[in-house]
Amino acid sequence: MTKIKLSNVSKSYTIGSELVHALHNITLEIEEGEFLAIVGPSGSGKSTLLHMIGGLDAPTEGTIEVDGLDLGKQSDRKLSVYRSKKIGYIFQDFKLQSHLTALENVGIPQLFHKGKINRQPKSMLKKVDLADRINHKPTELSGGQRQRVAIARALINKPEIIIADEPTGNLDSVTGKNIIALLKTVHKEEGITLVVVTHDHNVAKHADRIVEIKDGKLKKKNNFKKFMN
Repeated sequence: MTKIKLSNVSKSYTIGSELVHALHNITLEIEEGEFLAIVGPSGSGKSTLLHMIGGLDAPTEGTIEVDGLDLGKQSDRKLSVYRSKKIGYIFQDFKLQSHLTALENVGIPQLFHKGKINRQPKSMLKKVDLADRINHKPTELSGGQRQRVAIARALINKPEIIIADEPTGNLDSVTGKNIIALLKTVHKEEGITLVVVTHDHNVAKHADRIVEIKDGKLKKKNNFKKFMN
């Protein structure tokens, strides 16, 4: 069964008096359990697309369906439930609360989750090899460690989909490789759908499939992995 289906999705918004067309007529299917990389230059619309899949933004035209749920027709309350139950988020700048410990940061999504989750923040930090850093605050962690905390936080509610926006963008190349290796392990062990936005083809090459967006448009050849070797 297809996990995510985008049909003729376009997105426009206004900056001042200027109308900006961020995405143009995107049609894309992402299979359940797939690791998909979305590549393209800065400003191409990659992050806009990711935010719409995550229910953080809505298309101007077209539909986005997840397991048959049309996100564009849902109320704010239902979208909040969707985000809490279905989606785990990983960002380039980590988005950790600086005044909280690693343990407390990982537990934040559970505050907004309706229903019982049999996962503990401590076990999630152990999963990402940070069991010895649970009481450290973000300023006491390296960039790679902060991203591991963010990954643990993304996993805490046992999501079906993880969306990662430039997850290695603020990391050096060695640390970035370690983070991608961790995401691949999580993808395999959890059986989740993983969608990663990146401008780095060295990151994208680890995905099952790669699609490219340029100037808000999906390139016709939507699997060009072989051209990157």
